[in-house]
Amino acid sequence: MEVFGEYLARIDNPQHRARTEDVMGWITKKFPNLLPKIAWNQPMFTDHGTFIIGFSVAKHHLAVSPERVGINHFSDEIVQAGYDHTKELVRIRWDSPVDFALLEKMIEFNILDKADCSTFWRK
Repeated sequence: MEVFGEYLARIDNPQHRARTEDVMGWITKKFPNLLPKIAWNQPMFTDHGTFIIGFSVAKHHLAVSPERVGINHFSDEIVQAGYDHTKELVRIRWDSPVDFALLEKMIEFNILDKADCSTFWRK
């Protein structure tokens, strides 16, 4: 979590900071083999040098990016969870609960789907 310390410290809203820290901490504990890092000024987790999931903080939501393939694969579940999404990210509103089960599925999917991936992003 030290990797994210500076990023988290820059989040002005204490509730947004706490929520983001909770999500990052949960991933760190649940997936200890993932490498936490900051790239493109955003917190993310990688596995064997390939992107697994990334985050960004916005005024109204925490944005989650499991790449387009992850969004497409979980589109129905994302909507069922009450989240809105684009082709590249899921928006978890600050006033909505985090669906950790869905987050876990998205991370596990990317770990398995990208097991043989030798590039940072999918081609």
